[in-house]
Amino acid sequence: MLKKSREGLVTSRSYKDWKLGVSYSQLVESTNGFLVDNLIGSGSFGSVYKGVIPSDGTVVAVKVLNLQQQGASKSFNDECKALRSVRHINLLKIITACSSIDNHGKDFKSLVFKFMPNGSLDSWLHPRDEEQSPSKRLNFMQRLNIAIDVASALDNLHNHCETSIVHCDLKPSNVLLDEDMVAHVGDFGLARFLLEASNDPSLSQTMSSQLKGSIGYIPPEYGMGGQVSIQGDVYSYGILLLEMFTGKTPTNNMFIEGLSIYKFAAMALPNHVMDVVDPSLVLDLEADGKNKFADQSHCLRMYIK
Repeated sequence: MLKKSREGLVTSRSYKDWKLGVSYSQLVESTNGFLVDNLIGSGSFGSVYKGVIPSDGTVVAVKVLNLQQQGASKSFNDECKALRSVRHINLLKIITACSSIDNHGKDFKSLVFKFMPNGSLDSWLHPRDEEQSPSKRLNFMQRLNIAIDVASALDNLHNHCETSIVHCDLKPSNVLLDEDMVAHVGDFGLARFLLEASNDPSLSQTMSSQLKGSIGYIPPEYGMGGQVSIQGDVYSYGILLLEMFTGKTPTNNMFIEGLSIYKFAAMALPNHVMDVVDPSLVLDLEADGKNKFADQSHCLRMYIK
């Protein structure tokens, strides 16, 4: 049973208990034939569909790999390997996996996860639909709790697995929120076991080519062929924190001619932090009252530092 409390650390269910025999036809039925109306996301290696398991009504997210994309099969294998190795309340829970043949006789690979009804952190920080903007707004405490959740997930990957795991692609679209707004880090398609990475001299070049889709979040040394590391994830986490509290993506058009989201925030220290905070967050802080506003402003300064 999965504990819902933020204080819980692990699930009692072992990932060795996966039922790796789910069929292609079952997934087709659960997603209404991978209907576009059920598409809830897409990435460099595939698409994610909302589905309902017919046998028990469980709502799931089905990640279908685009095997035409170079590296997709390796991404599937790496993600399976990483997910078998981790158990933590703030890591996305996998239910099962499927490796089969589709209706056209082509290879088919997918991963089935617990559905996260509140979507990704990215969709909350940057609502695409203007009509949803007022309702899709994270207050200060929600952002702070999500930041703690993500930090807990990274701590587990880095320090509490048998072999340290580097996520390699931490960003808001890979942080998913459940019904209680608890954050779960997902998408381990680029994850690397640290021991394996240190023994693979070709990994640097591979990482450099694979991470182009996440420019802004990866540390500069990855782009220059540097080795993957725990410190790289920490850098990505720092960028994610700045995005959460400024409301700006690291690839915002304003960041040109040497200006980055980090420099943007650093220039506001120590006395002008509130000038760079997400405007919607400032409104919420002011509405909470001056005393609370002062306390939370201090917290913001600590985070941005």
